[in-house]
Amino acid sequence: MFEQLGLIGCGLMGGSFALALKRAKLVKRVVGYSKSPSTTERARQLGVIDVAAPSALLAVSGSDLVLLAVPVAASEATFKAIRHGISSDTLVMDVGSTKGDVIEAARNGLQDQFAHFVPAHPIAGKEVSGIEHAEASLYAGRKVVLTPVKATLRSNVQRASQIWSGIGANVVTMTHEEHDSAFAAVSHLPHLLAFAYVNALIAQPQGDDFLRLAGPGFRDFSRIAASDPVMWRDVLLANREQVLLQSQAFRKALLELEALVTAGDAQALEHSIAAASKVRAAWLPNTDASQDS
Repeated sequence: MFEQLGLIGCGLMGGSFALALKRAKLVKRVVGYSKSPSTTERARQLGVIDVAAPSALLAVSGSDLVLLAVPVAASEATFKAIRHGISSDTLVMDVGSTKGDVIEAARNGLQDQFAHFVPAHPIAGKEVSGIEHAEASLYAGRKVVLTPVKATLRSNVQRASQIWSGIGANVVTMTHEEHDSAFAAVSHLPHLLAFAYVNALIAQPQGDDFLRLAGPGFRDFSRIAASDPVMWRDVLLANREQVLLQSQAFRKALLELEALVTAGDAQALEHSIAAASKVRAAWLPNTDASQDS
């Protein structure tokens, strides 16, 4: 059990982590800080945190476990703000959807405390954000990817794995390069496409009329377009190299399909659709895939 969790960012992800730890009896006290004092106070009122701290540093001071649940673009400034509050037994983690940039931010911000940081990405979330939507079961049955580097304390990697497993998550370890490449393909690009599709739809003169006729197909394809704009702005920019590589691969596949439609080549078009259908049908969805992050 941890004595104190210092929670930086009292939103959906951070709040759910705190609630999960409390339910599993893995922490005695939660001290929280958010940029907005009203958010921190709301988290206290809801019982997500026990104490509201006036600064990130004060939330971390005395904590043997720290979780950063802030936009990835704010990572380096946050690491710098908490560096002097980290002790020899502190474990620091994040929940960012990109890892290479966050690791670099931690290296710059934490400096001599960098070894205490274990990069983490829980594959969980909702289209809605905010502390009101936090739930203790958010991470149950979900994958959590850890991407430690050579400098990371091995003991902290083990502790991080035990924590996530203790709240019901399935822990996977890989390099940050592998992580960012994989998630550009299966998470970041789909979000980019969903945003582009909805924008293209509403930009047409009859877009509103089309939208009123939309059914389950539109609902399923566009669901993730309702995601948090600030979060996804930061994710797409942070992993831009890999996202653009995946976008280029998608453009090539789309152009090939367009060419078949233009040519009226029914047989080749059916073959291409069948190939995609077979792959999608064979993919076994699990609880990890029902929500995106």
